Amino acid sequence: MTVKVRFAPSPTGRLHVGNVRTALMNVLFARSVGGKFLLRIDDTDLERSTKAYEDGLRDDLTWLGLTWDESFNQSERFDRYEAAKQTLIEQGLLYPCYETEEELDRKRKIQRAQGKPPVYDRAALQLTEEDRAKLEAEGRKPHWRFKLSGGRIEWTDLIRGPSHIETSSVSDPILIRADGSYLYTLPSVVDDLDAKITHIIRGEDHVTNSASQIEIFEALGGAGSAPQMGHQPLLIGADGEKLSKRLGSLSIEGLREEDGYEPLAILSLLAKIGTSDPVDVRNSLDALVEEFSFDKVSRNPARFDGAELTRLNAKLVHEMDYADVKDRLAAINADAGEAFWAAVQPNLEFVKDAAEFAALINGPVTPIIEDPDYAAEAAALLPEGELDADSWSAWTGAVKDKTGRKGGALFKPLRLALTGQTRGPEMAMLLPLIGADKARRRLSGESV
Repeated sequence: MTVKVRFAPSPTGRLHVGNVRTALMNVLFARSVGGKFLLRIDDTDLERSTKAYEDGLRDDLTWLGLTWDESFNQSERFDRYEAAKQTLIEQGLLYPCYETEEELDRKRKIQRAQGKPPVYDRAALQLTEEDRAKLEAEGRKPHWRFKLSGGRIEWTDLIRGPSHIETSSVSDPILIRADGSYLYTLPSVVDDLDAKITHIIRGEDHVTNSASQIEIFEALGGAGSAPQMGHQPLLIGADGEKLSKRLGSLSIEGLREEDGYEPLAILSLLAKIGTSDPVDVRNSLDALVEEFSFDKVSRNPARFDGAELTRLNAKLVHEMDYADVKDRLAAINADAGEAFWAAVQPNLEFVKDAAEFAALINGPVTPIIEDPDYAAEAAALLPEGELDADSWSAWTGAVKDKTGRKGGALFKPLRLALTGQTRGPEMAMLLPLIGADKARRRLSGESV
């Protein structure tokens, strides 16, 4: 059997870290066993789905390196969903219901007040043809529910282990709304059957739905047709609270365009949180694939910490060769050469931060001169000619001998005068890039 998994986002917004964690786990599993990864665009909601969002999610996945082997849109397959609807009706497993949302809500409140679970009472099954005709004459349109067996559905979850749901404890799921539009479940089952999906890997918020879906799989595809399932714990924030309310601010587009994170920092964090592996950067997606195993995935929630993501990003940046970032530096007017990159790299969390340090070289810098006499003495001792890696040591040694200063009293005023900052890249590497002429002018208080 060739493993085949799918990721099925809706093009109604941008991808966020929660979506991507699901996509990533599917990709890691498929590639670890030589399987295939399908991207399915769940765009049956024609009003909210847009081409711009679809293009955006494809761009985000491509940027992350989560490329797919196959892809299709649900909006192209309504005929298949209609055929499945008719099949279920003929089997007596899909039935029309006419209650309004207000009536259903009232029923649930009464059940709770009586200490009963708020499970649909199947009143619609008692309606006669005459009853239905009367309701439709009043202008009511039916929504359609799938009739569950009421039995115990068992499966061995790839992450949670032996699992079961008593379908008598849940309501018959609505598959089709009163306006004729499909909810997620029926199109998803039809597509999974047609695409020959072998494994469904998703968040644990879908566990309760799994029993219903397994019964629909078997109704449409026969016994044993349901894919194997794995449900991963959901993400929580660093504070232990649910992350769902803040996911909008954690879009992949925002992390890339606004914050400047590297794709491998995001992938490394999402692949390792909630597992037994240490959370650290990996230098390729292939490395994450090699380490993947469902056995490592914890049953506890995975903690997403923005500070940890930044730490991983900085570690990646510190390992980047100049050739890898040259074009990116040029795009932000920060390509001051390989020596510049070597000088500033250890101080960066993001590549884009190099622009701030490039300004120290190119200017203008507003010097901070706390002691003009000391600055003037230092300027007079600055070596003549072109400066090199040894110039800082030789210069500060001469200043120390002349002034008697040492430690912070020696070095800090020089850094403030030359960069206008209290800290930053090593001055031994910066000084040759600034140059002797510009250094003297800054030591005299000139903004250059």
